Amino acid sequence: MLALRVSGAALAVLLVLATGIQTADAAAAKKGPPACAAVSFRPVAAGVPDGDQDAGLYKSKYAKIELKALVKSGAPANYYMVINGKPPAALSGAIPKSAEPCLKSKHVAVPVKTIGGSCVGNRFRVVIDKSTGKSLALLFGLQGNDWYYCNGAVL
Repeated sequence: MLALRVSGAALAVLLVLATGIQTADAAAAKKGPPACAAVSFRPVAAGVPDGDQDAGLYKSKYAKIELKALVKSGAPANYYMVINGKPPAALSGAIPKSAEPCLKSKHVAVPVKTIGGSCVGNRFRVVIDKSTGKSLALLFGLQGNDWYYCNGAVL
């Protein structure tokens, strides 16, 4: 009789937990992608063959972000993004002011410093911001202790 009560109680606990997990999964599916996110990438290894090389890949149910490196003479000369298998539409002009809270939350100093020329660094971060009304992907390269803005794209 005691064993029957324990297993009945255990069954009740499992049902409650399963219902809670199902509810959490359903809520996450309805919620959609976050308004602000960041993905960090490492640079390509030294001595890789010349040409376009894969530096990193991030894939979620919302997007696929690839970081590519153009390598010349065994050294990366420029990094760029490919979003969902295509080169993204370039962001014209400066980063919108409405994206600054997102950048600050992802540890990018505002006002942002801009890289003059090629996008290079010892680490890279793609910040995705949806607070501007359109989804933006902003690529930054870390040089020393500072994140430098390389380029941006409209998703």
